[in-house]
Amino acid sequence: MAEAAVTFLLENVSKLLKSHCDLISGAENELEQLKNELGLLKDLLQKTEEEEPFMRKIERQIREVVCDVEDTIDSFLWAQAVAAKAKTGFNPNGGVSLAKELKSLREDKVKPMLEFAYMQIGDGSTGIISTTAEEPWTKLKKVHQLNMLQENVLSFEDEEEKIIGYLKEETEELDVISIIGNGGLGKTTLARNIFHDQRIDYEFPTRIWVSISSDFRKKNVFLHILEKLTLTRDKMKYKTENEDDLAGMIRSLIEKRKFLIVMDNVWSTEDWDELKVALPITNRGSKVLITSRDASLGRHANPKRVPHQMRYLNPDDCWKLLQFKVFGGETLCPPELENVGKRIAHRCGGLPLSVCLIAGILLDETNIKTWQKVVEKTNTREFMEYVVLLSYNSLPDHLKLCFLYIGMFPEDFEIPVWKLTRMWIAEGFVLQVPGMSLEDIADNYLAELICRNLLMVDRVRPDGKVKTCRMHGMLREFCQIKAGSTEINLFQEVRKPMKIKAASRVCIHSHHVLDFFSCLQPNNYSPFVRSFLCFSKDELVLLPGQCLLIPKAFELLRVLEVKPIRFTRLPRELMLLLHLRYIVLSTNMRILPEAFSELRNTQTLIIDTTWRILEIRADIWKMVQLRHLKTNASAILLKPPPPDNFSNEGREQQELQTLVNISSESCTKDVFDKARHLKKLGIQGRLAAMLVDETERFDCFWKLRDLENLKLLNDVFPSQPSEGRLPRLPPPEKFPAKLRSLTLSATFLDWEQMSVLGNLENLEVLKLKDNAFVGESWEMADGGFRLLRLLLIEYTNLVYWKLALGSGHDHFPRLKGLVLRKCAELEALPDGLANVASLHVIDLFCTSKTAVASARKIQEMRGYLGKGRELIKLSIFPPDR
Repeated sequence: MAEAAVTFLLENVSKLLKSHCDLISGAENELEQLKNELGLLKDLLQKTEEEEPFMRKIERQIREVVCDVEDTIDSFLWAQAVAAKAKTGFNPNGGVSLAKELKSLREDKVKPMLEFAYMQIGDGSTGIISTTAEEPWTKLKKVHQLNMLQENVLSFEDEEEKIIGYLKEETEELDVISIIGNGGLGKTTLARNIFHDQRIDYEFPTRIWVSISSDFRKKNVFLHILEKLTLTRDKMKYKTENEDDLAGMIRSLIEKRKFLIVMDNVWSTEDWDELKVALPITNRGSKVLITSRDASLGRHANPKRVPHQMRYLNPDDCWKLLQFKVFGGETLCPPELENVGKRIAHRCGGLPLSVCLIAGILLDETNIKTWQKVVEKTNTREFMEYVVLLSYNSLPDHLKLCFLYIGMFPEDFEIPVWKLTRMWIAEGFVLQVPGMSLEDIADNYLAELICRNLLMVDRVRPDGKVKTCRMHGMLREFCQIKAGSTEINLFQEVRKPMKIKAASRVCIHSHHVLDFFSCLQPNNYSPFVRSFLCFSKDELVLLPGQCLLIPKAFELLRVLEVKPIRFTRLPRELMLLLHLRYIVLSTNMRILPEAFSELRNTQTLIIDTTWRILEIRADIWKMVQLRHLKTNASAILLKPPPPDNFSNEGREQQELQTLVNISSESCTKDVFDKARHLKKLGIQGRLAAMLVDETERFDCFWKLRDLENLKLLNDVFPSQPSEGRLPRLPPPEKFPAKLRSLTLSATFLDWEQMSVLGNLENLEVLKLKDNAFVGESWEMADGGFRLLRLLLIEYTNLVYWKLALGSGHDHFPRLKGLVLRKCAELEALPDGLANVASLHVIDLFCTSKTAVASARKIQEMRGYLGKGRELIKLSIFPPDR
């Protein structure tokens, strides 16, 4: 972890010397010397085995020194910014005072630390220099290697059959089934396998999964169930209701349905008693499946049924699982490792989680000494705790902070990978590698944590990349304890109004947010906090005075993730947080003020607003570090300056990768010339002028050579959506060449125009929403969509869908998923889809009964086609169709 901290500080010092000469006048020499000494320290850390006793001794010293230097420099820059805002001008002696402080730190702490380290190296007895050390990134696993590891999960076939048998039993009233066992035995894995079993799909048309945390709020659980039952994300519709009324709504919605509700990780009998009030006891055809560590809970919830106790794996099963996880199921274990491997498996004590974590340590490792070392270290009474510690200690230095950082997310939280990796980057945990973007490096970090079984894949994108992930409860507990220790002091979770300690990051998960702000007083400010995160499930509104507390209490913030908190105004003091790199906030404002331009270090900016249009008066072209700009509204951008007028900072603006959503009026040649390295682009507004008229606006799209994801939302409000109908699409050659994912909404195109999209050579995902295409008939010509993996059609008046006769096997050669939502007039799916060998999932939502019947026919036809073809999983809602 020390190397990552030193690298981040070294980069900051280099930027300071390059970009802020006016602020640091008088301190240049000290900063240059500091830069040189940090470089020496970084070289030392890269070449040294961190397990050496002397390295463990100075690890904490290094982090403390880095924090002191960072605080000194960041506080100086903040003070200069405050002086500039107050129009008192920069302190002319500021650089001199900074130089004195840096000199004191260097002479009192940095130099003695370096001298001690080189003294240890120089005695020739420690052997700490590693001449064959690999660069950390050479060991990283690529994201696409995860599929096989994640799809072949531990099998509980006999236990699955037993529980499924319980679920199919007829009972006189609502039946509660419980799965009981210690942490790490695989309760959640077993429950998920059952929940997604195709037989359960047919048996229970209504299925809901609910994760219950140790500090859950009953109202939030009820809101989640209602969201799934009503298929709406508008929680505000029910938010004003009290808990009893919400429970009554749930009962009325499911009392006559056949449902299965899984409540994962219920902690106590008291928790169950709070939740069961929403369940109709008299519903004799329905089931509730509970997982818990509390053995008494199962008997309490249903005295008539014996709880299912999770068994421990036998030694043979442990050994099979260990081999699979280490060698990937394809390569056999080398004979010389078999005996030691079986000893390791035996010492796992039958815990699947232990096996998986140890496998992560031994991943692709064939050195018998390493395996023997694991055997020696796993002979301990508190085995599970030690295995987690062993897994942590085996991580490369650059991954330890990334792993512990995940403990800031709430229990059983579905973590968006895009969010997590951008936060890592903003925190400075991601080390730059020549020839790679920080985002790609962060993706590799994530991949390695998953390969080591320290993170679980939750949802996967159509292209195979991980979309969301989760952390096992035991691992999260470890992260919180380790990160909160005085040794590391990474973050502090605020569970109630309390004084903030010396932690560098603060996170709040629960309903104590407003209480926290009400008790936040000057004597409780923490000026050296670098990150403030709020993951409350409730939407909160701060009073104007409370909005000021964040910039006042946390002057040196780098990460501000507070989407649940809605700002009624954005205080100007917020613009003093010049170190901010990652910002996510909600507001009632329709203008992003010009002052936001002053946040020059911002890399990720996400604004959620209640307005349809967001006018961005901030000059994002001056924010030279900005990489990702996202908003839920149609954003109007300032026009970039002409190329001849670009400042030196403007000439360096090559980092912008994400623009979502921007107005169609902002899609100009100047904008795309300035942001030509975009990878993701969302456009919202009147698309006709851009897509149809012979203007240069869409013609310049082809210049976006790196663009992979494009979303086009045709918004003609206040006119009727149909009035914005597009007569045609541009020809295929006008689209970006690398385009892999395309979403169209409310474009009202004729189905004939689908041939244009079929000729996009690299298209893998196509989503057609809200009448993107209209008309009774779509006859698909042969030869298009050669790489398409997912096709979603949502809300259209399509009646007849046909494939060209005689060549059905040539259609959609790589299609895996077909999703049809609210296609109520569609009579049937084309029979030729049965010949699409790759098709694995058909998801029908609110389609006609005849369309459902045709999908079932396609499913049956696939069964007749013989071996070598995947069976099609069919999902239907509502179930009576």
